[in-house]
Amino acid sequence: MSTTPTLPKVRASELVGRGWLNTGGRELKLADLRGKIVVLDFWTFCCLNCLHVLDELRELEEAHRDVLVIVGVHSPKFAHEADPEALAAAVERYDVRHPVLDDPELVTWDAYTARAWPTLVVVDPQGYVVAQMAGEGHASAVAALVRELVAEHEAKGTLHRGDGPYVAPTPEPTTVRFPAAAVELPGGNLLVADAGHHGLAELAPDGETLVRRIGSGERGLVDGGPAPDGTHAARFSEPNGLCLVPDALRDRLGYDVLVADTVNHTLRGVHLESGEVYTVAGTGRQYMVGGHENVEVPGEQPRAHVSDEELAATTVRLSSPWDVAWSEPLSAFVVAMAGNHTLWVFDPVASDGDGSLRLLAGTMNEGLEDGPGAAAWFAQPSRLAPTLDTDRRPDGGFWLADAETSALRRVTPAGAADVDVSTAVGQGLYDFGHRDGTAAEALLQHPLGVATLPDGSAVVADTYNGALRRYDPRSGEVTTLATGLAEPSDVLVQEGEGRVHLLAVESAAHRLTRVALPADLVGRVLDGGAHRVAREATEIAGGTVRLEVPFTPAPGQKLDDRFGPSTELRISATPPELLLDGAGDGTDLVRDLRIDPAVAEGVLHVTAKAASCDLPPQDAVLGPDGEPEDFFPACHLAQQDWGVPVTVTADGAATLTLPLRG
Repeated sequence: MSTTPTLPKVRASELVGRGWLNTGGRELKLADLRGKIVVLDFWTFCCLNCLHVLDELRELEEAHRDVLVIVGVHSPKFAHEADPEALAAAVERYDVRHPVLDDPELVTWDAYTARAWPTLVVVDPQGYVVAQMAGEGHASAVAALVRELVAEHEAKGTLHRGDGPYVAPTPEPTTVRFPAAAVELPGGNLLVADAGHHGLAELAPDGETLVRRIGSGERGLVDGGPAPDGTHAARFSEPNGLCLVPDALRDRLGYDVLVADTVNHTLRGVHLESGEVYTVAGTGRQYMVGGHENVEVPGEQPRAHVSDEELAATTVRLSSPWDVAWSEPLSAFVVAMAGNHTLWVFDPVASDGDGSLRLLAGTMNEGLEDGPGAAAWFAQPSRLAPTLDTDRRPDGGFWLADAETSALRRVTPAGAADVDVSTAVGQGLYDFGHRDGTAAEALLQHPLGVATLPDGSAVVADTYNGALRRYDPRSGEVTTLATGLAEPSDVLVQEGEGRVHLLAVESAAHRLTRVALPADLVGRVLDGGAHRVAREATEIAGGTVRLEVPFTPAPGQKLDDRFGPSTELRISATPPELLLDGAGDGTDLVRDLRIDPAVAEGVLHVTAKAASCDLPPQDAVLGPDGEPEDFFPACHLAQQDWGVPVTVTADGAATLTLPLRG
């Protein structure tokens, strides 16, 4: 691998924004944090990769609160995320336990030249930037750097121990907290994925009266059921999607509901009568794209996943499963794997009844690409709903809410084991809004939910527009059914007495709300405008542009080439004509691109990965082969996808630097 430049050591820029959260109303300045190690976490609450980083840093944050201050710098992608009330709700929803700077104009984002969500910047106790990292998988690197900085600055007398500026908010009690999804149970009760309470809530048909809770209410991954004292042993972590198990399978499987336990990276089975909870898929560890160790078999060394393998369900790492839905043609559940932009198949009776998993669709690249499942691109696939044929019967396909592309996709069976993917509504990662009309001109904003109406049309929980929208596949028209909802994340279609009602899961309002459909199912036609992500485009020159992705292994680690090349770089462009040369895959983190000066603007899509492993201890005993004995180095994978908007100008930059870890 060619060497890449290290980042220069510079003074950290001031933290400038609209205001602060989690500080008790106090405005913070960098000078207030002098003497502490500061980690700036540039995030936006729509971004699942950002939420992964929040989870990666929790243990480090708790272990070093006397010397370490994490500051979340919220730099929004979507218009809704710039709403201060929406940000306050997100900080509570995701249990953020550090100060958060509201940066709606991207002032601090630009000052630190961030180019990707998420980005971490480490500032030493004297106010100097010592590292910048993009993407996921940096927890071990940050931990090692914190240990080094503590030792260095304690020796210099520049480290100040003591409490940080975090002030915990006091949430108002509610029956459900940030509900994510709901299903109707036999008998009419409702089962709700109560994400904010890390459990499930069974409600009466009125959608308000609590019948029981399933789960202890504490974040964690624990199986079990209710105890005689009324407590519940099971633990979840922000459960999301719910799916009823087909009647014919319930006795055989021993559970009635399948749950996408999103932050635990698992699927859980729930037996309704007993309240018992079981882990049926996943290991509890996240699947890192490109990772060397994604399959864990007891008694064996962890190994890499092969995409066309059928894997024992409890041995493969998942990545933020968001929803599950039964597929009759596949005789299995389809899993929307939001964390790595894919769809998977969970067969609960394969492998002698232990269940299996296999990849169904998606390349693990983030974007909007249609075609055969193996070539399709998704972007945080979120909710699934069955499609209907012309006789209004399930045809084996699915509607899919594809959140980050603000799109409604259609997944259609193609043979016994494959699917085709098409886009009904949506234009890509950077275009969104609230606009009705033909599918080609209609716009959504980060939809998380979708359901199927009796006439075969799709009703979309258009989350960041606070709306329910309808797409009619026969006319190709999009209309608005309801507005003014608080981040609807799911919607149920309920039929009875000749009427159809919608039950919206209003996540940010902590409630379920019934919405009557218009008699003619048309709704109001709205045009709330179109938006593009507000990030400034990077000016680059036509001709040769050198792309550099600096990566430095963490202290105590080295590049890991045990299983092949330790680094990978993938580059493409929208439009493809922007790149005359330089597209494709390689292992070098430096590449010369040839930019067409006749293409005025576009987006460079860059994916970088780097694997490192622990160095042996200095006193390790070497074996006959010269390798340390009884030493099994852990693998650490860093990865990031950048979508860099660019404009091509005569005096644009001839070098583009995207630090993976510098």
